[in-house]
Amino acid sequence: MAGKWTGGIVTEAGDEGPLAVEEWIPVTVPGRSPTFAGADGPIAYRTTFADPRSHPAERTRLALRGAYGRTRVWLNGTLLGEHSPYFVPAQFEFDPRETNEVLVVCEPPDESGAGGIYETDAVPAETGVPGIWWDVEVQVRPTTFVSSLDVRPRTTDDGAVIETEVTVDAGEAIDDAVTLSLRPEGFRGGGSMERVAVRADAGERVTVSKSLEVRDPSLWWPRGYGPQHRYTVRAKLGEESAERTVGLRTIERDEEGLVVNSRRVRVRGINRRPSVGEDASEDVRRAIDANATLVRARGHVPSSDFYAACDEAGLLVWQDIPLAGDEFEFDVDRATALLESIATTYGSHPSLAMYGIRDDPHEPFADPLGSGTLAKLRFRWRAWRASGDHADADAEAVAATVPDDRPVVSVAGQPGLDPAAAHLSPGWRYLEADDVDWLLERYPDLGRVVGDVEAGSLSDTAESSDPTSIPGLDASILERRADGVEASQTVQAATLKTVVEALRRHGSGILVAGTLRDAATGGGVGVLSADGTTKPAFDVLADAYEPVQVVLDGPAEPGSVGLALCNDTDERVETTVAWRAGDEGGEISAVADAFVSTPLETVEIPSTASELTLEFAIDGRPVRNSYRL
Repeated sequence: MAGKWTGGIVTEAGDEGPLAVEEWIPVTVPGRSPTFAGADGPIAYRTTFADPRSHPAERTRLALRGAYGRTRVWLNGTLLGEHSPYFVPAQFEFDPRETNEVLVVCEPPDESGAGGIYETDAVPAETGVPGIWWDVEVQVRPTTFVSSLDVRPRTTDDGAVIETEVTVDAGEAIDDAVTLSLRPEGFRGGGSMERVAVRADAGERVTVSKSLEVRDPSLWWPRGYGPQHRYTVRAKLGEESAERTVGLRTIERDEEGLVVNSRRVRVRGINRRPSVGEDASEDVRRAIDANATLVRARGHVPSSDFYAACDEAGLLVWQDIPLAGDEFEFDVDRATALLESIATTYGSHPSLAMYGIRDDPHEPFADPLGSGTLAKLRFRWRAWRASGDHADADAEAVAATVPDDRPVVSVAGQPGLDPAAAHLSPGWRYLEADDVDWLLERYPDLGRVVGDVEAGSLSDTAESSDPTSIPGLDASILERRADGVEASQTVQAATLKTVVEALRRHGSGILVAGTLRDAATGGGVGVLSADGTTKPAFDVLADAYEPVQVVLDGPAEPGSVGLALCNDTDERVETTVAWRAGDEGGEISAVADAFVSTPLETVEIPSTASELTLEFAIDGRPVRNSYRL
């Protein structure tokens, strides 16, 4: 929607719109204006536009995507309606004048945690500025048109079926038929065409449904397991049409992880936090560069552009319900409604693999622990206390309402909460990174599904920032772990490497480690800085996430050191590993069955060596891993 927008903080509001605005200033819409960061009240946005119609019989709608907060829309002084949540598209029909003024007021979420991560200090205030984040446009439609097309794909014993619902908005009486067509996108495959009758009186809105059968369907696969086949469903009425693109696949979860299309998939994931100016396609590309097979949308719901990019790339998505953690009381009804809205809005995307219900409901390790034997005793005490205080019946109740066949994680949190997915922080919030083996031996269930491995660092822009004011980065931990940009990045990389490789040796079926990007300039828990600059932890994570990788089975220090071959593929692997440490080196034969971590021979590292390198080839592709000693 082209045009000049102005915005301002509402100082007095009423049913007829904002009664007073502090000051109207030029703003960019869609977008997030940092000027309004931290404002207590609603934010108003306004612009004018001319009548877009070429014929008076045409109809007009105002369409919003990403309208964050309780959103109310006025046109020429008349309230068109209100809308939430932000990830559900909003549409308002109106009768335009020759010149029109639209006024959109976005009010911050109430103090219930319903804003998810945007209501926490994990992201800067400007990330959650109420406004229209993704898109706004004035649409022109004929008198009668297809107002919506909903599709739900499912596989069957005989192939697949795509359930369709077409809503027709009839401005005049109609007795016609909607043509439904199915075509493969970018590959050879069978299409189909069906017609479904639609009858309506003038001013009536009717919905018709039809099942489209797909014979010999071509399935959508996660990256590395097969092609990302998709189909486009088109509903046409006269000259007007609507389209949706879907993928066909099955997904289940068992004790060992995910099963997609009846084939085992070992998940190596990374968290994503929202940021100002985020680029969906760029985030997907960088996640793939890190050898991730899944992205966890933690505490927020990304745009449909992000899901479309994941569909195309074959990247799975773990989608959290956008509710904040232990700062707010968990609202079962609100969580259930949000879950249903997510499923309705994004359920046709094959990349949407699993849901997360409750994130960090309690924080037993908010106060960091040290290292050593005494710290382990304190760790066990806090874990025991957390277990006694915690109950997840509410999260389980919401999880039971999942409206489709996707797996669900009821609670993701820290040790002691009996979480369905563990958040681990050895080497950062408690103990040392090398203590991860003790942790997994003491609490073996923690390694089955891991929702985060935490470690942070400063970025190159930190020289002009106060570390204590960087959102999402605990400065007290940073001060204890490292001093300065370079040292903190070295600690972050070493911590992630040690913990992630240990989790792979222990056979984690679903492993999500680290965060893709810092939420703010100056630093954070991202393996990339806020502007996309690569930190050392990015390359370390990419190496640790190689589908087949040789890792150390113990500390990186001189002497006899064990190795292990980790195989996340569904095929047996045989290779030869070349190792070198200082002036010493050699070759080791390595074999690992599918989805197995196999111990290898030990190697003798001389005391004079400063680095150990491990190299081998898989299907002619070289793979490398290295350690500072």
